[in-house]
Amino acid sequence: MTHQFMPERPVDGPLIDPLLDRTFGHDRHGKTVYRLREGIRPVTALSFVAVHEDDSLLASIRYWPIRIADHPAILLGPLAVEPAQQGRGIGKGLVYHSLTEARKQGHSACVVVGDPAYYEPFGFQSAVSYGLILPGPVDPPRFQVLELKPGALDGVQGLIGREESAALPGEERAAAGVRQVS
Repeated sequence: MTHQFMPERPVDGPLIDPLLDRTFGHDRHGKTVYRLREGIRPVTALSFVAVHEDDSLLASIRYWPIRIADHPAILLGPLAVEPAQQGRGIGKGLVYHSLTEARKQGHSACVVVGDPAYYEPFGFQSAVSYGLILPGPVDPPRFQVLELKPGALDGVQGLIGREESAALPGEERAAAGVRQVS
């Protein structure tokens, strides 16, 4: 099967939530990372898809602006691959592609909550060992961070928070059916 990576297109948007449901289930919205993303615009320049040669959606990855204390960072996820296509390297290819782009775009640090065996080969390490705190329940080994610029996390520690400057305006939030997050 041939596929290609490309920036997320408007036509992909309506297909991504159903893909996430098939990949993670309908209860995914209760996870801590969703509170960091809810009502916030993803980083458009880091939203990518993998499409089949027939233009069908195979996978999606997005990143979200966050803050580690007062320092800007990005949150990877969700990464979703069509269940029938998992295990073929599509997701790993998207992660590699998007992290390369994040470095080119000048991002300094990336946080993810995911399987350590999957993300460690990309250089992710325990976020807890850096003194980072996620606001909500998380399995500590799954909470990881990657310096995209060497030394970016020197002296950086504390609570991970939402990047409120990227919040959707009220009318866009209402149109999207997004509830207010406190």
